[in-house]
Amino acid sequence: MTNKIYDIFLDDKKIGTTLLEKADAPMGVVFGNIDFIDITSGYEFFRKFCLKENVDLAFDYKDEKLISTRTIENLVVKNDRGIEIKCLGNQISGMDSDEFEITLEGVAYPFFEQEFPHHVKEYQDQFKDI
Repeated sequence: MTNKIYDIFLDDKKIGTTLLEKADAPMGVVFGNIDFIDITSGYEFFRKFCLKENVDLAFDYKDEKLISTRTIENLVVKNDRGIEIKCLGNQISGMDSDEFEITLEGVAYPFFEQEFPHHVKEYQDQFKDI
């Protein structure tokens, strides 16, 4: 496992960081918990943004302050060298009383393997003794 920190930007403003600590390597998917910067309610922040920008919500449960977005076009994740993690889509989901998570779907190979070799190795290690 690596402790690389990835910066999350929305409309070119840094809103948080993530370790992208989880993956589905064969599918080119990485995801991880979000550490917000100057955001006290992830639910209110993303709900307001998505309604204003006409971003579809997968679900929105106001009473629980639980939300899940569809792809937010101007959401960008960059590595420690400032390189954007290009993907086919993204999703933010979570609730204020728990955690929020970012998912990047369809990160292309060979970039996926170069950026996340630990996730590829973890996946491949599952089959070593088969």
